[in-house]
Amino acid sequence: MNTPLTILGIAGSLRKASYNQAALRAAQELTPEGAKTEIFDLDGIPPFNQDQENPAPAAVAQFKARIRAADAILIATPEYNYSIPGVLKNAIDWASRPYGDSAWEGKPAAILGASPAANGTARAQYHLRQVFVYLNIHTLNKPEVMIGNVHQLFDQAGNLTDEKTKKNIRELVESLVKYTHQLERGRTAAGAEALR
Repeated sequence: MNTPLTILGIAGSLRKASYNQAALRAAQELTPEGAKTEIFDLDGIPPFNQDQENPAPAAVAQFKARIRAADAILIATPEYNYSIPGVLKNAIDWASRPYGDSAWEGKPAAILGASPAANGTARAQYHLRQVFVYLNIHTLNKPEVMIGNVHQLFDQAGNLTDEKTKKNIRELVESLVKYTHQLERGRTAAGAEALR
């Protein structure tokens, strides 16, 4: 039996009732057969301090190990002040350090976001894509999942109840799985070609 493809889900919010945490849990439930989504909680990652990066704090070392062990990354980001939340950017920076030891290098990734606003974190997602370019993260372009008006889509327990949003998340995760396999096949073919 083949080992399932592992997606590491990361929410850019520490709030217990976070809609982005809830969206990640929905993605976990909607992950297709042959893959699994695990969720890493950023609570406990300290503010970045270059003086402490080598050796890294235990929580950061664990975070980097989980990124490296995953086949793909799924980020659920809120939008704060038209951009990426500080807690998410802080974690991204930690996992990219020290220079030359980035855990993000070459990882396939997908982005979604949930917000009370109608645009569903569009600006934050585009800013996150800019960051991913520098980190050489291979970000899935489509589908884009921007979950707006969240109060109408989740119940009070944080369960996603909207079928259209479930469909969109399912398609995103399925596309990420397919994209990850495509990248892996490309790397295998390039490796074989290099050995000729």
